[in-house]
Amino acid sequence: MSPDSIYGVLHRECFSLFPDEMFADLFTDVGRRCVPPMIVAVVMVLQRIEGLSDREAVERFAFDARWKYASGGLDFEYPGFVHTVLVDMRARLARSDRPDRIFEVTLEAAKAAGLVGRKRVLDSTPLYDAVATMDTVTLIRSAIRGLLGVADAELAAELRALVRRDDDYARAGKPVCDYDDAAARAALVDALARDAMALVAALDGRELAAEVDQAA
Repeated sequence: MSPDSIYGVLHRECFSLFPDEMFADLFTDVGRRCVPPMIVAVVMVLQRIEGLSDREAVERFAFDARWKYASGGLDFEYPGFVHTVLVDMRARLARSDRPDRIFEVTLEAAKAAGLVGRKRVLDSTPLYDAVATMDTVTLIRSAIRGLLGVADAELAAELRALVRRDDDYARAGKPVCDYDDAAARAALVDALARDAMALVAALDGRELAAEVDQAA
């Protein structure tokens, strides 16, 4: 592994770049985080550099020795984690006073190592926004699918008649969209949110089966 690569830089610097106290404001003192924040931060950095989705990123961490090396030299057998860990971390950062802290400190380390010219995507706010939008789309659309999935046939037919997007919400996956286009991203999230709110409004005040109520 080249010491001058981004993997080498992260391997040397990850513990000093991403100490636990850097993320203290994002989590309560009660309980224990299932994945150390340092590892999540390294995965988020490499995800951005390589332009991967959340699922692709956690798969790369699980099966690419370079990612384990960059995360402090973890054994190849070190267990992976689910992609929602990245979704949760991104949401916590977005609500914080320093949402870009991971990339700010990494950018400084990359500059010092002379990598910024080769990896300018590291400083790409549009890419961060696109990934965040894909997370939002996944969460809303999955919630709609979950609600329709637990409704009985009659209720499901009633609810499906309320949605306005050209989407049967029957299959998993992200809708087709130019995620690099801010207007297209906003229009997609708006359309999904309108469908979701229409379903919630239709069920408001009704006596529902427990699983339908929970999904709603």
